[in-house]
Amino acid sequence: MEVVGRTADGRRVLGYVVQGGYAARTVVPDRDLVALPEGVSAGEALALLVQGLTAWHVLRSVARVRPGESVVVHAAAGGTGSLAVQLAREFGAGRVIATASSEAKRAFALELGADAAIDGDAEGYRERVLDANQGRPVDIILDAIGGPVLDSALDALGYLGRLVTYGASSRQAASAVAPSRLAVENIGVAGFWLIPLITRNGAGGPVLEELLDLTARRRLRPLVEP
Repeated sequence: MEVVGRTADGRRVLGYVVQGGYAARTVVPDRDLVALPEGVSAGEALALLVQGLTAWHVLRSVARVRPGESVVVHAAAGGTGSLAVQLAREFGAGRVIATASSEAKRAFALELGADAAIDGDAEGYRERVLDANQGRPVDIILDAIGGPVLDSALDALGYLGRLVTYGASSRQAASAVAPSRLAVENIGVAGFWLIPLITRNGAGGPVLEELLDLTARRRLRPLVEP
């Protein structure tokens, strides 16, 4: 879906296509196209389009992160999670807590700017999160795992906390959430999927330009595997 190339007039661009990216030439609508700055590699740009836009919108558009708030990022060593860790820091989060499944992945999350990195398993989740947040419940949790992890995450949210679900890599269903459970601490649960947003507004525009600019200035490091 993500393509980098040159237009007929020689401009280097990043674009989104519904299908047809594995080709020597492809057609991209103007609204799904953005100029690629010098200093941003093709690999970095490709890693930013779907993953970067997702990380930006779960933080800004859905969770509405505010300076000083605590943010937990699940699967923080993955493509979207690693960008969410860095963007949370860029947006002024007071404390960024990463979860990951191995010591190496947790070390990588710390390298990216997380204040703490913990095991994201559902068993003992609340205790580990509160300990990582200096004994306090957290403001925002970004979840792409679902299932029992999502169930446990709700218990770690503080007053007016927000949980954003944008994936279900566990392939397990989360429990139904009773509205009364949300009302006790005025917490919110919201979902996000990038495709409806692109369908409505296009993939290009100021947000993608911001992500590319942050990358060009080395304030953002997209995960590019060899």
